[in-house]
Amino acid sequence: MAAAVVLGAGIAAGYVLTVDPPAAGVDRTAAPGGKAVATSSAPARPPSSPSPPPPPDPILPFNAKLTTQDIPTPEGGVRPGACSGALIAPDWVITAGHCFRDLGGTRIGGPPPFTMTVVVGKLKDSDPGGHIAQVVDVRQSPVNDLAVVRLSSPVADITPLALADTPPPVGQQLQFAGWGSLSATVFGPSDHLKRGRFTVASIGETTMEAVPVAPRTVENSPCPQDSGAPFFVSDDNRTGLLVAIVNSGPPCPQPGREVIARVDVVADWIAQQTGNAAR
Repeated sequence: MAAAVVLGAGIAAGYVLTVDPPAAGVDRTAAPGGKAVATSSAPARPPSSPSPPPPPDPILPFNAKLTTQDIPTPEGGVRPGACSGALIAPDWVITAGHCFRDLGGTRIGGPPPFTMTVVVGKLKDSDPGGHIAQVVDVRQSPVNDLAVVRLSSPVADITPLALADTPPPVGQQLQFAGWGSLSATVFGPSDHLKRGRFTVASIGETTMEAVPVAPRTVENSPCPQDSGAPFFVSDDNRTGLLVAIVNSGPPCPQPGREVIARVDVVADWIAQQTGNAAR
């Protein structure tokens, strides 16, 4: 295959940031008794089967888990990889741009040269329901490490995250939700959604920095394969406003600032890609 690509945490845990890189960052790639009495000689009608209950309304249903098993390697083989993301339109998910890149580190667009599966609307891998689709197209942001990917089928019953069109104030608290690794050294996506809270510490031209509200653990902060995970605000944990996505940060789960890609600076571009330009 001409274009070998790497995704997620990678084989070594080097977090890659292609725009506005931090001084030292780590790429965030690598849920009444009684007897019955017969009153008729007609045969009894068998009881009807009860309708199955509707699936539970999950918390943060817009979250997305991206996984693949066939990323080409320089040796001619394949390897697995994973990233995180969020639903921003019925058939579009946002994630990190470096989740789709060649062996030289250049981000790539168009149909991906590997099978990327996206699961939307679960809190655990074992949960029933959810939506499963494939990535059929990748659009790379022109200014920061962010991409939107088109799904093979739309998600009709989940409200996508709205997009921020202005930067948050410094001090704004944001939620984080991702499917990244639960280890600093052994990479592989979690089997459940991780959650945490951060505060905006500074605003850059196309990125911002955020600091954790509580001491970092692998459960409450980005680790390898959390790349693309949303930073958002929500009043009901069902809907929300997307402010930024995971790019890079300190080695998991060490203290330090997360570098996250601003959504407001590409909100109009995203709307054009997803067909929502008249928003």
